[in-house]
Amino acid sequence: MATARPRERLRVAVIGVGHLGKFHARIYKDNPGAELVALVDNDLARAKALASELGVAAFATAAELPRDLDAVSIAVPTTHHCDVAVPLLERGLACLVEKPIAATPAEGARMLAAAKQGDAALAIGHVERFQPGLRKIAALKLAPRFIECHRLAPFSFRSMDIGVVHDLMIHDLDLILHLVPSAVESFDAAGGAILTEREDLASVRLVFQDGARANVTASRVSLAPMRRFRMFSSESYVSLDFTKNYGLMVKKGPRFEQGKAELKHLDPSVLAERPDLVKNDMIEVVELELGQSERPLQAELDSFLRCVRTGTTPEVTGADGLQALELAERISTAIRAQTW
Repeated sequence: MATARPRERLRVAVIGVGHLGKFHARIYKDNPGAELVALVDNDLARAKALASELGVAAFATAAELPRDLDAVSIAVPTTHHCDVAVPLLERGLACLVEKPIAATPAEGARMLAAAKQGDAALAIGHVERFQPGLRKIAALKLAPRFIECHRLAPFSFRSMDIGVVHDLMIHDLDLILHLVPSAVESFDAAGGAILTEREDLASVRLVFQDGARANVTASRVSLAPMRRFRMFSSESYVSLDFTKNYGLMVKKGPRFEQGKAELKHLDPSVLAERPDLVKNDMIEVVELELGQSERPLQAELDSFLRCVRTGTTPEVTGADGLQALELAERISTAIRAQTW
């Protein structure tokens, strides 16, 4: 457990103010529990432009940051996560590092060791954990037996230092590892490079030691975005559309067993004309109440600040980030070994 920071308004900074870092900075600026102190970017002009807008200091390197900070968000390119985070963690500064945790599992392990040495909180930015739909089904404590995920995006010319497995698929790998309480026994992966030198399309079937299965597809060369998550268990079927913040659950109704017995004596032609006989009491189709009040990134930063303030464990720990990265690395390595 990291050291608590009981200060009423935590002093925070953002390192890396590109696409994601700008969102972190603006959310911190509007958060009543945080005082945004500074921005850091090796493109000092970019840092100064946003810093001027938000009324904070700007620096070119993390070494220039004030010593009395409570926490930082790190949103630099993945290849620099380890070099930026380790010195800060070793000095005891809480860090929220955008996903993936690092460029390699070895670097991720270095970051965990630095957090332990400095008694510092290390949270990883797997923001989909904070989607209202995912939080809803996690609270239901369902036992998934089969999961199907599709995460598709048009080509954006961002995150070209990593492949689609580390860029997009790792979100769903983290969700699956969070929901399935079993180790991965085997997997079969396919994919390849299309527009870049790394894989732009990837599909994998995961097999877990407890018998659960998951099919995961990710693409960054699609024509339209899609972020869908489907989960099947002995209790229900759940479908989530993260883009639309919409969720649906199908489960047995209160008269399922009784109705099943009655249907044995019902003429199929009558049943075909009366689908309500099944839907009314035998099968429930429920729209999940997900709400619209809090954006996932806002919820993620609120959770990070709360763990820094109280000294509690982050919702997405460094160990979680490393576990997802290790699986992503195994999958991308298998894809690189293929001929195309």
